[in-house]
Amino acid sequence: MSPLAAAPAAEPPLQDFGHDPWWLIGGKVLVIFAFLVVTVLMTMWIERRVIGRMQLRVGPNRAGPFGLLQGLADGVKLALKEDIVPRQVDKVVFILAPVMAAVPAFISFIIIPFGPTVSVFGHQTALQGTDLPVAVLLVLAMSSMGIYGVVLAGWSSMSPYSLLGGLRSSAQMISYEIAMGLSFVAVFMFAGSMSTSEIVAAQQDKWFVLLLAPSFIIYVITMMGESNRIPFDLPEGEGEIVGGFHTEYSSLKFAMFFLAEYINLTTLSALATTMFLGGWRAPAPISTVWAGANSGWWPVLWFLIKIFLFIFFFIWLRGTLPRVRYDQLMKLGWKVLIPVSLGWILLVAAIRAFKNEGYDMQQIAIGTAVAAAVVLVATVIWEMVRGGEDGKEIVPGAAEGPRPDPAAGGFPVPPLDAPHYHGRAREPVRPATIETPPEEVTSGTH
Repeated sequence: MSPLAAAPAAEPPLQDFGHDPWWLIGGKVLVIFAFLVVTVLMTMWIERRVIGRMQLRVGPNRAGPFGLLQGLADGVKLALKEDIVPRQVDKVVFILAPVMAAVPAFISFIIIPFGPTVSVFGHQTALQGTDLPVAVLLVLAMSSMGIYGVVLAGWSSMSPYSLLGGLRSSAQMISYEIAMGLSFVAVFMFAGSMSTSEIVAAQQDKWFVLLLAPSFIIYVITMMGESNRIPFDLPEGEGEIVGGFHTEYSSLKFAMFFLAEYINLTTLSALATTMFLGGWRAPAPISTVWAGANSGWWPVLWFLIKIFLFIFFFIWLRGTLPRVRYDQLMKLGWKVLIPVSLGWILLVAAIRAFKNEGYDMQQIAIGTAVAAAVVLVATVIWEMVRGGEDGKEIVPGAAEGPRPDPAAGGFPVPPLDAPHYHGRAREPVRPATIETPPEEVTSGTH
C-alpha cells in the first residue's frame, strides 16, 4: 500500500485535532507555509498575465518560460536591494511593523480544511492544520492584529503620506471587518458551530451560498475592502498619497508587506470557499455522478480550483473597475453593509424561529421577500430625495465662504497648525515674484 493511501471520506471530530505525532504536525505547518509562498508567486504571475491580456499587453515573458519565474525574480530583486531606513523614523516600530503585518497572515490559514481524513504513512489525519470551537474568530482576530502593522508603519515613518495611508487603511479595515464578521453570523446559525470542519460538514447536502446568498454577497464586498485592492485600494492610491503606509519601505521590509497582502488574498478566498462553497467538497454534478469525488486526495483539487477562481475574480475586478472616492468607500461600509447585515441576521433568526415552531415556510418566504422589497425601495427613494449628500446642512440665506487653498503653506498637503515643526520655527511661505530687469523696461523690448 502506498504511504499516502486514500481513506474513505470522513468528517474529523473536533476532539481529534492535536493528537497527531510531532512530525506530522510539523509537516502540516511546513506544507501550509510552502503552499502560501508558492501561491503568492503563482498569483503574481497570473495577475500580471491576465491583466496584460485584458489591457492588450503581453505581460511577463522573459524570466522563465511564459514568464513563470517572474515572481521569483522579483523576490530576489527585493532581497538584494539596499535597505533604506529614513533618518527620523522610529526604528524599532519601523522594523516591527512589517513583521506584525506578515505573521498574522500566515497564522490565519492554519484552520482552513484542505480535505477530509486521509492516511499519511499509516496515520489517520485530517487535511487541516488544526481546528478550534471558535476557529473563524481566530481569522478575524489575526486580521485585526494585521491592522496594527499597517498603523504602526504609517505612524513610524514620519511622513504625511505614510500617516494618511495608515489612517485610511486602519479605518477601512476596521469598518469592513465589522461587516465581514456579521456576514458569518447567519452561517453560524445554520451550521450550529464556529468550527471550520463542522461548517464544511453542514454543507454536505446544500452549500450555504444558495441558502445565504445575501451573506455571501456582503462577504465578497468586504473581501475587497479588507484586502485593500481595487476598487477599494484608497490606502495605496498612487495619485494621492504615493504608496500609502509603506511609502518609506524598501527591500525585504517592503517585500513582507507585499507578501502579507497576497497571503491575505489567498486566506480570504479560502475562507469564502469554506464558509459558503462547501469547502473541499466537489460541486453537485461531479459529486452526484462520481461516488469517490469527496474521498481521498481528490477534495484537495476541488478546494484549489475554488480558491483560484476567487483569486481570478479579484484580478478581474482590478483590471476592470475604477477606484472609488474615500467617502464613498466609508459610506458603503458603515451606512450600507453593516445595516444590511444586521437586518439580514434578524431576518434569518426570525425564519429559523418560525421554522422551529412549525409555521408554513412558503408564506414566510413570500412575506419576507415583500418586506425586503419595500425596505429597499424606500431606501432608494430616500437617497434620491436627499440627493445623496451626507451631513450637509443648508441654511437659507447663508452664503458660502471662500474655500481654503490646500497648498497655502507651500506643502502638498494642508499645512500643520503647530508653530514649530521638528524644532524649527516655521516662516510663512510667500509666493515668488518675477522682477523685470530695468533695461528691458526702458528699452521697450518684449
